[in-house]
Amino acid sequence: MSVASRPLTPGKTRACPHCKATILESLSICPGCLHHLRFDQDAAKRQVAASSALRVDGVIQHPPREEPWEYFVVIAVRNDRGEEVTRQVVGVGALQGTEKRTFSFSVEVLPPQGPVGAPPKPGMAPPPAAGLKR
Repeated sequence: MSVASRPLTPGKTRACPHCKATILESLSICPGCLHHLRFDQDAAKRQVAASSALRVDGVIQHPPREEPWEYFVVIAVRNDRGEEVTRQVVGVGALQGTEKRTFSFSVEVLPPQGPVGAPPKPGMAPPPAAGLKR
C-alpha cells in the first residue's frame, strides 16, 4: 500500500534508512542527510511548502594567543508548560588559534496534512516568524 493512499498520523516518526535519524513519517526527503526516501509528489509538495518558523545563525571565533576552547551544542525542546520534552547533544569540538565555527539552527513547520491532493485549509498556515516568542 502506498504511503500517500493511507492517512498519516501527525507527528508519527520513523528512522531514516540512510542516516538513522528520527524523522517525520510524512517526509519524502530526510532533513538530516537530504536523501530521497520515496517518490511521493504530494508529500514532496507539502515538504517544499514548509516554512521556517525560527532560524538562528551564529559564529564563535577563538581569540588569538589563548588556550584552546572546547564547545558542545545542546538542543532542548520544551512544551507549553515549560517541561523539557527532549534534550540532545548534537555536536562537540574544540577551537584553537584563530579558528571559528558557524552554527545554524532552524525549526521548519509543515502545512496540515489533508486528503491526498487537497490544498491546506485556509487559516491553517503556520504563524509568521515575526510573531513567535523567543
